[in-house]
Amino acid sequence: MNDSPGWAPPGPSPSDEPDQHTRHGRPKGTADGQAPALPDQPGPDRPAVDDSVTDGPEWGAKWAERQPPAGHWTAHPGNAPAPPPTPPTGPAGPASYGNWGHGWTQPPPAARPGVIPLRPLSVGEILDGAVSTVRAHWRPVLCVSLVVALVAQGVTTAATGLWFRDANGLDALGNNPDQTLRETLGDLGQAMKSSAVPLAAGILGTLVTTALLTVVIGRAVLGRPVSLGEAWRDARPRLLQLCGLLLLMPALVALTLTAGLAPGLLLIATGAEDEGAALAMLGGLAAAVAALWLWIRYSLAAPALMLEKRGIGAAMRRSAKLVRGAWWRVLGIQLLALLIAVVISAVIEVPTSLVGMAVGGDNAMDWLSGESATVSWTFLVVIGIGGVIGSTITLPIAAGITALIYVDQRIRREALDVELASAAGIPGQEK
Repeated sequence: MNDSPGWAPPGPSPSDEPDQHTRHGRPKGTADGQAPALPDQPGPDRPAVDDSVTDGPEWGAKWAERQPPAGHWTAHPGNAPAPPPTPPTGPAGPASYGNWGHGWTQPPPAARPGVIPLRPLSVGEILDGAVSTVRAHWRPVLCVSLVVALVAQGVTTAATGLWFRDANGLDALGNNPDQTLRETLGDLGQAMKSSAVPLAAGILGTLVTTALLTVVIGRAVLGRPVSLGEAWRDARPRLLQLCGLLLLMPALVALTLTAGLAPGLLLIATGAEDEGAALAMLGGLAAAVAALWLWIRYSLAAPALMLEKRGIGAAMRRSAKLVRGAWWRVLGIQLLALLIAVVISAVIEVPTSLVGMAVGGDNAMDWLSGESATVSWTFLVVIGIGGVIGSTITLPIAAGITALIYVDQRIRREALDVELASAAGIPGQEK
């Protein structure tokens, strides 16, 4: 009858032990074939009941030996039995229920010492927590993201200016109708190289920012202030493991893509171009799916490495354990974070790109549209400034979302909210 832990109806609770007045299914003190005495009939072991002081039914019922706890009992309409008092609740106690017949009352709200409530989070709460962290701790957050954005965008601008400033664009793939498959693959590879540099810089920048800002977010969840110096002191002992993780994650994705493309490329090298191209396309598609699966599976390794003080392998195993069973949810939240970052970057970088086109002229417009052109260093520096501004804003949001996904998964799997409430000093949760 009762499925709610920590709650029991009023009156004596059922027991699996036989009643103290019965034995083997018969009233105690009776022989075989003898009718048992009625409850209101006095016997040698039962005193007579004074009906003059009894307000109960005519068979002389008495109060049960176990009574409900004392409390405020209110009258109920229709002469119905009064409901029991509401059981006491606490931060870790059962949910509070309303009076019988009046519906269930909502449980008390979860404690919120910092940027998130200490309970399983919704997608909106994860996004709000990431933005709230940037607003509440903007000095250390923006300083870290600005340094990372300057390095990442500097590498991208330098590589583009040195190797891809006058490279052929995607229009080379369609300008020559008699182009062989080998030449087409060469042009496609050249175009992919020019896109790989900013993509790799963005991935590494996101990983670094996530790892370094996880310390800030860990304090923000508890509602504690943190300075840039404190964040650096907490993160500095883990920098060597972080560098290893930064090298291992992209290498794992690259090896997966190479393994998928290698059979088709080998066939093309031997002269079977048509069969090799088809196999390369199928293998590349399968490798891309596998690489995405691996990336999401180990996407929580950076927060685990920084907060749990684990090694690289242990952090990746922790990430795989936390993501298991929630892969699609983590993927959806990460895609939403990517969409937000793209929108914010577009709002910031479009004006700087217009300025760059005004400086670079027609060549800049052709270069941005993917056509063959040579652009000046001035144009690359202008759009690089826009990239730095956009990355400074979007990197901490993406890092905060990843770190809060890690916190949410630990709350769902390991009841981390209880430990966080105790660490935050919430009454009733101190250890």
